[in-house]
Amino acid sequence: MRVADAYGWLMERAGGEADPFDLHVVASILALAWAEAVAGRGSLPFCTGLDGVTLGALALRLFPDAWPGIAALADGPASLGDDELAVRDLLWMYADGGTDLQRDLTAMIARRCSRPNHLWQDLGLRNRGELSSLMRRHFSGLARRNSQDMKWKKFLFRMICRSEGFTLCTAPVCTECDDFDACFGAEDGEAMLAHIRSGRPPLAPHRLPTEDAAHVRDVCPVPRG
Repeated sequence: MRVADAYGWLMERAGGEADPFDLHVVASILALAWAEAVAGRGSLPFCTGLDGVTLGALALRLFPDAWPGIAALADGPASLGDDELAVRDLLWMYADGGTDLQRDLTAMIARRCSRPNHLWQDLGLRNRGELSSLMRRHFSGLARRNSQDMKWKKFLFRMICRSEGFTLCTAPVCTECDDFDACFGAEDGEAMLAHIRSGRPPLAPHRLPTEDAAHVRDVCPVPRG
């Protein structure tokens, strides 16, 4: 199977009674992480943020017939940094219902936040609207708090800073900030899976960690331990 076909291959092997949108989201994340793993950018656990056991359980719940093909890439731990742990904790705090799927989504979203592009791109989604739908569906409290439609990665790290009593900027209101477009501007760009299906390799990260996470460490120390 070609890496470019991973999404369709997963969707063809979906099982159980999972919601079609949830299947699409998870298949998109796994397909993009799979492409990165095959390109030598880490194991599948490293690229998804799920250790091998958790990844196996997720695959068996949603894509049971795909697990034999995934298992070879699923060995190994998913190392976890402090910034990523803070994002996980925030997402889990707002998870609606606290389901196994939502726990897995918190881990995968937090890991993909360490990638350099728009979050919707690094989740393998088609556009930002799908990310907003995902947040409304599984983290509705966060979606309501992001009433000004701030870029999701910016918003998550801003929430982390505020919880620790810090602020990411000195402007009294967002509309008076010189960086308004950086937080609220358009999130255009090419979908990563479309990029891969065109025959091109996954885009190489041009900065790690993200400028958002690095900025958080500079002005908002995330608690250690």
